[in-house]
Amino acid sequence: MAAIDAILFDLDGTLVRYHGIEYESSWGAIVQAAGVAAAADRNLREYISRKDAYAEWVSKDADLLAGIPVARVAAQVLPPPYAKGVRRAVAELAGGYRLGILSSGVGLVADWVRDDLGFEFAVANDLGVENGVFDGTSRTNVDLWAKDQALREVASERGLALERICFVGDHFNDLAAMQIVGLAVAANPKDDRLREAADHTIEDFAELPAIVRAFTGC
Repeated sequence: MAAIDAILFDLDGTLVRYHGIEYESSWGAIVQAAGVAAAADRNLREYISRKDAYAEWVSKDADLLAGIPVARVAAQVLPPPYAKGVRRAVAELAGGYRLGILSSGVGLVADWVRDDLGFEFAVANDLGVENGVFDGTSRTNVDLWAKDQALREVASERGLALERICFVGDHFNDLAAMQIVGLAVAANPKDDRLREAADHTIEDFAELPAIVRAFTGC
């Protein structure tokens, strides 16, 4: 059995949980803070089933934010609400494993979490900013429906073997990534398919270090 070298985390609903926001997501928290939640919800209803149009969906949501000060939004969404046990788990795992975020959420939040928790990297979707305001542009780095592809790219770029990665996620779009790694963990899963696909299910991140160590009998 291969050892685990790296632990990659989904962001929305996994590391951070914006309670009261659909999917507990950074996107939802940001559009609510910006006052455009109703329009963003219409986009969600239009695009959630269109697996070929995620970049278009991101672009539509980004356009809703054009002209809104980043500081006004950041003041409401940061610091993000971490899931139970996150800080304890990271404190135990740091130094022994490469830690990163792979998320179809928003870089504004993912980068903050990366820096706050001391992760090596965060790969998420970016919103354009100019002169302190959102400029309505976006860059889709992690397709909601192709997280396995994004994971393969991250692993290749960073010299990681897929079988030596632990991936932690919470929802249906994490399934593809969970199916190609050595160790899959469902954290507070929102979909029974994750419980079935995962090697372990946790409700408290404090459980994670023991699971990772036990995987290779350490």
